[in-house]
Amino acid sequence: MSMTEYLFLFSGMGLVTFLPRWFPLFYLAQRRLPQWLIDWLSLIPVAILSALLIPLLFADAQPRALHFGKLELLVAIPTLIFSLKTHSMGATVLVGMFLYWGGAFFY
Repeated sequence: MSMTEYLFLFSGMGLVTFLPRWFPLFYLAQRRLPQWLIDWLSLIPVAILSALLIPLLFADAQPRALHFGKLELLVAIPTLIFSLKTHSMGATVLVGMFLYWGGAFFY
């Protein structure tokens, strides 16, 4: 590929990345959103995190089957309890890492 083709390629990738983020921000910046929409949008991060974590904690890779004795789930429960008691993200990460590391020796 020539230098101009690379330039067009990178410019196109930049536009495809930038425009879907810019349009809603530009369109909604001066508008007041209804409260029900704000409430609904606040659930999106929780839904995404759940969609990422649930298969990791409860399912084996091949074949996809529920498994309630996975090390990840056994470590996640005490880490969640620690997180709810301390409200410290840094300490929760350290406790979770330590429990996962220690669980690998005994599991």
